[in-house]
Amino acid sequence: MLAAGTAASTAFSAVLLGLPVLAPIFREEFDLTLTEVGIVLASVWVGPIFTLLPWGLAADRFGERRALAAGLTAMGLLVGAGAAVDDFYALVGLLGLASAAGSSVNSASGRAVMHWFGADERGFALGLRQASLPLGGALAAVTLPPIVVASSLDGALLFLAVLCLVGALVSALVLRDRSAESAAEDPEPWTLRDQRLWLLSAGSSLFLVAQIALTGFLVLFLHDARGLSTGEAAAVLAVAQVIAIVLRIAAGHWSDRAHGRVRPLRIVGLAIFATLALSAALVTVPLEILVPTLVVATAFSMMWNGLSYTAAAEMAGSSRSGAAIGFQQMTLSAVGFVAAPLFAALVDVSSWRTGFAVFAAAPLVGWWVLGGLDETDLSRRRVSSAKPS
Repeated sequence: MLAAGTAASTAFSAVLLGLPVLAPIFREEFDLTLTEVGIVLASVWVGPIFTLLPWGLAADRFGERRALAAGLTAMGLLVGAGAAVDDFYALVGLLGLASAAGSSVNSASGRAVMHWFGADERGFALGLRQASLPLGGALAAVTLPPIVVASSLDGALLFLAVLCLVGALVSALVLRDRSAESAAEDPEPWTLRDQRLWLLSAGSSLFLVAQIALTGFLVLFLHDARGLSTGEAAAVLAVAQVIAIVLRIAAGHWSDRAHGRVRPLRIVGLAIFATLALSAALVTVPLEILVPTLVVATAFSMMWNGLSYTAAAEMAGSSRSGAAIGFQQMTLSAVGFVAAPLFAALVDVSSWRTGFAVFAAAPLVGWWVLGGLDETDLSRRRVSSAKPS
């Protein structure tokens, strides 16, 4: 179950993080400005804004397997269609629709883990599941540049389409929905009006702002500003993604041992702020110093999501976890859609150092916002859903 959900999410993430890897190719082939590149990167964030919550509700109503397989199949077909069009705007539109369809994996796979793992192991399990984002990013960083060299941009898109279709097939064959008995409502009623969910979503969205600056623009920064080839810059991103995989799993295990998600989440936010601020100060130093700093900052910027994801699911309880995850991920997508072009425009009118420095402040504000959450109250909810359904 966990492996199937992780595989599906990895396929989705390979598309989401494949565009930053291909950013120099997009810029050269379509003669784009940096701001236009930001719009391209934002295309895969806009679709989920409208579909993540409906997908979460669908997973609660119809089950994880159906929602995940249907969404990922549609995503694969839409990404494959993107390889057949020559118009840039048509391609961006298809990628936006593809992300809207594939976002089913966020709610469905997380909801499945909620039902199969108890509270004392759920952080670790969801950390493994959320490791799929850097895993998909690392896969894209390693495979897409040589595929483009060997074939074309269309070849890279077809590769991503096949990944999505394989993920959908694995999900349809392996995932199993909970039994009718375990589908009973949780003893404590919960709705999307819960203020804690709004605080959690707002605070963690500010962490995403820093993540967008690094994962979205690292390859382009190293290529344009520091002279690395696309393959070399993508390799730096791949190393950061591999480290992020370890950090996400470790963060989940840490939160299980700490019996809380919010305190570890806030500590990670401070680490993101510190490492990105340091990277901003060092943008012009020799690459021998800059690259390791960027690798660490990028890895930390991806460490937080599993903690926020788990907190949202536990806050709602088993029967409504799909809706809670959907809302939280919808908020992240809205922020991601705005952050990418905003960062690009800021760099266009100022400098890379200014862009990184300004975006480094966001996780610090997020740390403050998350201080309004009561960990004790969240712990009571976690205890009430301690046994997996």
